[in-house]
Amino acid sequence: MDPDTQPRAIAPSLFLTALVYGGMVVLAGVLGFKQVALGPLAVEAGIFAFLLLVVMSSATAELHGRAVANRLVLWGFVPLGVAFALTQLVLWLPVDENSYAPEAFETVLSGTLRIWIAGPIAYGVSMFLNVYLFNRLRGNQEGESKGGALMVRAAIASALSQAIDTVIFITIAFAGTRPIMDLMIGQASAKVALSLVVVPFLIQGAVMLGRKLDRKGA
Repeated sequence: MDPDTQPRAIAPSLFLTALVYGGMVVLAGVLGFKQVALGPLAVEAGIFAFLLLVVMSSATAELHGRAVANRLVLWGFVPLGVAFALTQLVLWLPVDENSYAPEAFETVLSGTLRIWIAGPIAYGVSMFLNVYLFNRLRGNQEGESKGGALMVRAAIASALSQAIDTVIFITIAFAGTRPIMDLMIGQASAKVALSLVVVPFLIQGAVMLGRKLDRKGA
């Protein structure tokens, strides 16, 4: 076989991340329709899928570089666009008379245009910002990051990017239709808390798993 025609190999960690990443991009929007209680804070459940996006984009930046992580974020718009198009198609098609609870489907997936616009904008800004900050905080360090330094970078980048995500999404989606300050403070507080307490450990684990997969696949 001509070497120029051979498919380029993809690192096992990047292949696995891309598969899960695409699913989480879509799932975050669906989970967001449920509010959950985290102690005194009420937050939309999409936060869990969104924080996994932070974990995967940061781990990709650590393992494969900022450029690859940015491409992962950029390609995340593809499943978002496909999901939006298919959702609109299904909502447009007539409902079968024997369909189970069609009103529930309509309620969850027929979100307002402002919400559909707010989601991708907040996703793009916050994810690119997370990758930038995570990489920037590394400075000129070469080689594999030590656990402590990696987790500090992860916590700072995640906390700042998720605070920005909350401000952008809630402002675009709800400003002028309801009071947003309490909602914004609650969402941002929960995301920042999880970014500082949970996300660094998840990123550390994802990086360790990725390095193990890539060594086996080499």
